[in-house]
Amino acid sequence: MREIQFREALREAMNEEMRKDETIYLMGEEVAEYNGAYKVSQGMLDEFGAKRVIDTPISELGFAGIAIGSAMNGLKPIVEFMTFNFSLVAIDQVINGAAKIMSMSGGQFSVPIVFRGPTGNAGMLSSQHSQCFENWYANCPGLKVVVPSNPADAKGLLKSAIIDPDPVIFMESELMYGDKGEVPEETYYIEIGKAKVVSEGSDVTLVGFGKIMKVVIAAAQELAKEGIKAEVIDLRTVRPIDYDTVIASVKKTNRLVIVEESWPLGSIATEVAFKVQKDAFDYLDAPILRIMGGDVPLPYAPTLIQEYLPNPEKVVKAVKEVMYVRK
Repeated sequence: MREIQFREALREAMNEEMRKDETIYLMGEEVAEYNGAYKVSQGMLDEFGAKRVIDTPISELGFAGIAIGSAMNGLKPIVEFMTFNFSLVAIDQVINGAAKIMSMSGGQFSVPIVFRGPTGNAGMLSSQHSQCFENWYANCPGLKVVVPSNPADAKGLLKSAIIDPDPVIFMESELMYGDKGEVPEETYYIEIGKAKVVSEGSDVTLVGFGKIMKVVIAAAQELAKEGIKAEVIDLRTVRPIDYDTVIASVKKTNRLVIVEESWPLGSIATEVAFKVQKDAFDYLDAPILRIMGGDVPLPYAPTLIQEYLPNPEKVVKAVKEVMYVRK
């Protein structure tokens, strides 16, 4: 094991797969000459050249469509959106193109493509640059949606996404690119659609994904100081969702709190809560609770951002509520 940054883990994943397969290429705004807006693709132009690391105009609709067409003709594009806020410009290509071509062509065309880039808030960037669209893309059949929370998972999941025959939405975070973590030196892949039990516990199940796992883990550590043992689950993938791992945990702990950054309506947390109450209702000793982002556009002021976002204190309070602890 060695400790590397989140951005370095992503770069290693792309480099390793591109060295093995000449049909894989990277395209997006500033990925080549500028080494990437967040330096994820640093040095890749020098190694792979301008035919495989391609700077694009500021036209997400255009280059997403080009990438999809190339995937239908035997290439394996990795498309970087500077943020997934900008993917809305290309959402017609992603939803009505990439996600549906396999079924609409009767299996004649596959679209092995990865759309990757940061999601969610990154500080004082205000409403249009701070949105979470994991649940939007997860709502669409034909797509897989991956949201890693640490460098090791980011590398293993991105390598699996690149070799996957289907379109994969791979969502990162601007606030995580500099995070360091232990990453194996040997070649490895992480299965898409399999959650990870980060820590075992017996009193309550905490579920999250992406950078919000920092909040979940911090809350579990605070709860441990009070003798409350939380089982922490990182979904890793929000389409498909690994319901079996969550339900197995709830059958053990009998309580569930789900933490997510996005708006409450139609969230991933809503889906998990529905599935658990449907398939494990008799095991629940308390109502399922969600800790979500605010149901408003994310504000600019830092004090309002703090109020909007989930934090460990909110999670600890929710856990005590489902455990009927009055203090």
